[in-house]
Amino acid sequence: MTDIKADPIAAEKPESQLWAIWVQFRAHRGAAIGLTVLVVMILIVLVGPFLWHPVKPTVLEALKAKNLGPSFTHPLGTDQIGRDMLVRMIQAGKVSLSVGFVAMAIAITVGTTIGILAGYFRRLDGPLMRLTDVFLALPLIPLLLVLMMLFRDKVASLTGPELGVFLLIVFAIGATSWMQTARIVRGEVLALKEREYVLAARSIGTPPRRIILRHILPNVISPVMVAATLGIADAIITESVLSFLGLGFPPDFPTWGRLLFDGVDYMQIYPERVVWPGLAISLTVLSVNYIGDGLRDALDPRIRGR
Repeated sequence: MTDIKADPIAAEKPESQLWAIWVQFRAHRGAAIGLTVLVVMILIVLVGPFLWHPVKPTVLEALKAKNLGPSFTHPLGTDQIGRDMLVRMIQAGKVSLSVGFVAMAIAITVGTTIGILAGYFRRLDGPLMRLTDVFLALPLIPLLLVLMMLFRDKVASLTGPELGVFLLIVFAIGATSWMQTARIVRGEVLALKEREYVLAARSIGTPPRRIILRHILPNVISPVMVAATLGIADAIITESVLSFLGLGFPPDFPTWGRLLFDGVDYMQIYPERVVWPGLAISLTVLSVNYIGDGLRDALDPRIRGR
């Protein structure tokens, strides 16, 4: 009796879904470059202070070193009061990226929660979607300006000027940026709750909370991740606008938007003052947008494998 050899192709271990997603994401050239640029920028703002920390000059030395051009001592030059621009750029990047990630987390959490509740519970759909429409109708930048003017000093007096402004900005941006995520998640949930496995779970008496956590939420992760990447870019741009208008962080707590605001008066004489923070904002936002495009293609099974 002859032995039947197993087919080597059939014996191969099936490719995992995460690996297939990574392969598709890596094949997107723009997403791969964007991820590399974003990781490099995060490493610079995290490791940079340990690698580049020039001795803090005295007041007289700072006055002598003001408005210097790029050199070995100051690779990006100095500002109008003698502060090293490379140090300021690293500090500003840490704040701007922190605002982007924290505000995005708040917006995604609120938007996903409202979208799931509106899509799964019919009686909540109308009120929650009308609330979403109200927030969509509000002008974002004027609303944030009013919030900053009304509450910045009060919050700063309770928690300190730096932490208070940071908390106010991230919560204000997060609380006014969840609407698109909510609408996307609601549409996904409306389709998911009519699937066979959800109907089967409801027929055997599974509580709604368990159905949402076990069957609904894992299946809306893909659009939420794409919305999260785009939310980071929106939060960074919004914070930069607030700082550029002078209603963001205090002058001694730099962000990329604040550096732009400080460099406007010297733009004609020292154009690099606005070039470096503007370039950092542009690269970050462009990288995040490309990452979002790559994630959208990689997480869509209809596109994966093309």
